[in-house]
Amino acid sequence: MSGKPFDEFALTGRARSHVRQYVQPRFASRPEVAAAFLAMRAAAAHDGIDMLPIASWRPFEAQARNWNRKFSGQATLYDCQGRPTDHRALAPPDIVRAILNWTGLPGATRRHWGTDIDVFDRAAQPPGYRTRLLPDEARPDGVYAHLHAWLDVHAARFGFFRPYRTRRRGMCPEPWHLSYAPSAAAALAALDIDMVARAVRASDLLGRDLVLDMLPAIFRDHVLDVDGP
Repeated sequence: MSGKPFDEFALTGRARSHVRQYVQPRFASRPEVAAAFLAMRAAAAHDGIDMLPIASWRPFEAQARNWNRKFSGQATLYDCQGRPTDHRALAPPDIVRAILNWTGLPGATRRHWGTDIDVFDRAAQPPGYRTRLLPDEARPDGVYAHLHAWLDVHAARFGFFRPYRTRRRGMCPEPWHLSYAPSAAAALAALDIDMVARAVRASDLLGRDLVLDMLPAIFRDHVLDVDGP
């Protein structure tokens, strides 16, 4: 890993001194992650893929806004097949679990590290198509099938892997979610549950007390139990 070392505030999304903003294409990440991603993007272009970031570094506040919209029922919850879930039928602990299918806990998500990037292929989109980041897009007959077949072969060459390649105990599979292995490994080793608890406790997160009660299981299943490189 190169670049600025991780500290508690960087790991939990409450600082951005470890990341830089890039313009073409637009994303934010650690510099070493950006260099590897742009090299991979250039290689993909030779095979007709216009690989672009659709999500990258995200601060605690932005992740908390996403969380609060889902916890309150203002945004749709989905199961791992991409089917909408009835928010009204869920007890609060089940709402937390449903959010965590696709959205990392603020303070504990890899989004804060500047090591992870969600991607899509602009060249594969029909006119007017809007990326949804749901499973059908990555299937063999999906709009981004060529992109994901290419990543299967080439991502590791540039240092990237899919931390949510399979369904383990935590997140639903996200083949579009790429993580830069050297830097992400350093971040994961540096993060601990007490850091996450302090970040959540200091926040206005909806369901905060419930999240703190559930945090040992969340940390085990959604932070530690991921697919490796």
